[in-house]
Amino acid sequence: MAKTIYAAGRERQERIDNEEEFAPLERRGHMDMPFLLLVLILLTVGVVMVLSASYASAYYERGNPTYYFTRQLAFAAAGAAGMILVSRFTVQFMRRWSMWLLAGSIALLVLVLIVAEPIHGVRRWFDLKITTVQPSEIAKVGIIMSFSVMMCKYGESLRRFRLKNSAWKGFLRAAAPFAGALAATVALLLVEPHNSAAIIIVAIAAVVMFAGGLDLRLCVLAIGIAALAAAFVIGKAESSYADVVESGGGAYAMRRIVFWLHPEADPTDGGYQVLQSLYAVGSGGLTGVGLGQSRQKYLYLPEEHNDYIFAIVCEELGFIGAALILALFALLIIRGFWIAMHARGKFDALVAAGITGMLAIQVFLNISVVTNLLPCTGISLPFFSYGGSALLMQLAEMGIILSISRDMPITRAG
Repeated sequence: MAKTIYAAGRERQERIDNEEEFAPLERRGHMDMPFLLLVLILLTVGVVMVLSASYASAYYERGNPTYYFTRQLAFAAAGAAGMILVSRFTVQFMRRWSMWLLAGSIALLVLVLIVAEPIHGVRRWFDLKITTVQPSEIAKVGIIMSFSVMMCKYGESLRRFRLKNSAWKGFLRAAAPFAGALAATVALLLVEPHNSAAIIIVAIAAVVMFAGGLDLRLCVLAIGIAALAAAFVIGKAESSYADVVESGGGAYAMRRIVFWLHPEADPTDGGYQVLQSLYAVGSGGLTGVGLGQSRQKYLYLPEEHNDYIFAIVCEELGFIGAALILALFALLIIRGFWIAMHARGKFDALVAAGITGMLAIQVFLNISVVTNLLPCTGISLPFFSYGGSALLMQLAEMGIILSISRDMPITRAG
């Protein structure tokens, strides 16, 4: 996949670099309709599920059972309009501002640590009264766009990595901008702290670099190191079980891992959310209890309309409904990578691959958390989880892919 994307983009990039940044509209093709249709279907189902999952907590917390639904619907409509607007901009125009977007997102990450009021002990959001904004969402797009630019510039040096000759010096020089940008972004996220966003940003940076032709051996090495680190942490958590469960000790992160492995050890506190999520998933059975009929959403399952909305999907729609939604996500992701492979240039291909990879990563991590395959990390489910600014950013990212699809040779040819 990565070699295909790299080869498809590289052979056209030199010609594209010499084209004007604002291509006349008559020279652009139509946006990719299968991709657009899949986005709109998922968005519609997601808004409906927000209504179903949230009306009990909305009535209890706000006195209005449709409070979260009406806000999500408004943001969905605004986001859909924004998606179409973004699709009108050429990616060459976006490329010109890519590095500024990264610099601006880093500046916002610094600013949120200085001026934002802490919520639940963390500083992640700017409160704009209408909604809250997380600079980390902007940073994700900034990393994708800026890394795509840098891969176009330094990609050849990263592909020629060899320890036996002087090419490794060129590799280090080429890798320095990537390492600096990634380290600054991740460090600020860890200070907030926002570990889940840091994990996603590292992952999408790897996707862009891999799609851009980074030496496969380095990718395998990085995966191996990550696997060993995960095994070490799990082993340490197992050895800390007695201290955490019996005496209530242990660091916050270690406690999370222990109760991920053994939620039944503390069913009323540390393992409560995991167990309630599994109850919701399991009680759905094959066909579900029916839309709107969930029992876990009645203040049993925390974050039922946010990070854990997929548990309500499983409970109400059952295995069949949940599988259909996952199939829609899979089709959207496959179509996104298809657009990346048919993009008109390397930069376009890397941006499409990066955004699609980010979507795939977030879907996988959210569902893994809901089903307890991974520890709780606070990652939302795209198009489903409640949140205005996050939904607007997700739809803007889909607009970028639609913009790329309009410039594919096959669409411009009619």
